[in-house]
Amino acid sequence: MIHAQMVIGNETVDASGGLTLEAINPFDGKAWGSVPVASAADVDAAVAAARAAFPGWRATPGVERARLLHRLADAVEQHADRLAEWETTDNGKVIRETRPQMTFVARNLRFFAGYADKLYGRTIPLDNPAVFDYTVRRPRGVCALITAWNSPLALLANKLPPALAAGNTIVVKPSEHASITTTELARLAVEVGFPPGVINVITGGAETGDLLTRHPGIDMISLTGGGAVGRRIAANAAERLIPVSLELGGKSPNIVFADADIRRAVQGAVAGIFGAAGQTCVAGSRLLVQRSVYTQVRDAVAERSRRVQLGDPRDPATEMGPVANRPQFERILSLIDAAKDSGAALVAGGGRAHGDGLEAGFYIQPTVFADVDPSSGLAQDEVFGPVLSVIPFDDEDEAVRIANSTQYGLAAGVWTSDVSRTFRMTEALEAGVVWVNTYRTSAAQAPFGGTKQSGYGRERGAEALDDYTYVKNVMVDTSTEDRDPFVIRT
Repeated sequence: MIHAQMVIGNETVDASGGLTLEAINPFDGKAWGSVPVASAADVDAAVAAARAAFPGWRATPGVERARLLHRLADAVEQHADRLAEWETTDNGKVIRETRPQMTFVARNLRFFAGYADKLYGRTIPLDNPAVFDYTVRRPRGVCALITAWNSPLALLANKLPPALAAGNTIVVKPSEHASITTTELARLAVEVGFPPGVINVITGGAETGDLLTRHPGIDMISLTGGGAVGRRIAANAAERLIPVSLELGGKSPNIVFADADIRRAVQGAVAGIFGAAGQTCVAGSRLLVQRSVYTQVRDAVAERSRRVQLGDPRDPATEMGPVANRPQFERILSLIDAAKDSGAALVAGGGRAHGDGLEAGFYIQPTVFADVDPSSGLAQDEVFGPVLSVIPFDDEDEAVRIANSTQYGLAAGVWTSDVSRTFRMTEALEAGVVWVNTYRTSAAQAPFGGTKQSGYGRERGAEALDDYTYVKNVMVDTSTEDRDPFVIRT
């Protein structure tokens, strides 16, 4: 059993009220640890620590901020195996993915470390040559970073490095369903030398998150989560007119044209929906297939779904583990049942998975529905699980119309060998990320985020720094002439 502790001002602490939550292993449904439930006093303490640390961290030279980010990356790499095993135990994601995700965490830390001393402004030539104008980029202050349970450290690595590189201090609130690796990252940050209060982690449920996002000491909020939570947090931010970055859900279309490499497209469809048990915001949960190859693709995806290797997520041979927690498990099963009741054509899966070693865990069969009505709930609502809707189309215009017909706009995939079609489709699709002849691919350098109800703001890439800085404009009048005090100078 692991007893996680919060990190406030570089001190590891329990909740002041003594409350804890069990950390449940979704593989066997048993508690494997506990995390504190932060009280209002704990939230106040974390924000106060970050507020006190901000002036010194903002004034710290970028080269020193970079040095510490690189040291934290070293620590993540050194402890990657343990962090991956803990994350797999906490949320059920297979070790074959959590282990490389730790490498990705370190990569993001190093990428933004490179920007810490390169947050350049601009000099701007004005119409009046006597006025010298320039801009500088400044940190926003204390940032609240809120992450989801599906990839705790990978999601935090989208937020923490740019926030710190820009000179902000942070208070992190991970999901109550998967908090342990986040508290451990903060502990490693203390070990490598981050000053007290720069990185603080509090844990708990929705009430803790609400206390944090309403706190008057917070200057900016970044959330990865669901739409309902995003709207609530955006409302909290609006009360005090502070900026917020939202990376929310999706109902992403994965579009296969007849001229695609069908073998690779099928692999991409499987990766898009059954990777991470479909628990990704970019899950390609709508597979749009051109009618002339529809049957071929549908049958190939269904056949491959039946061969997905379920098992202990800590076993490198396992391809798909359990869903992360009981509430999500029950929600997915209810959505599958509703789809079956509505008459959707089930061609694979369709319920709880059974077998040796699976009975105690939150396992769901890789599920495929065919001939799905694009306007149905199954095709419109985010399931966040291993459930695929296969939808036929005739031509590009119909594919675009179906793809853009949901409230979401996070990601999309296009499979084609036609270069001209590539550019037409990527232009027409309403999505923040479009993959062509690949799916679920990411890089530290590539900006990520959505449009419509999938949120706003960007993570990763240089664009992420825009969310954690503001631009200050400075005008210096170099003239010596008198001016009319009642006329604006232009």
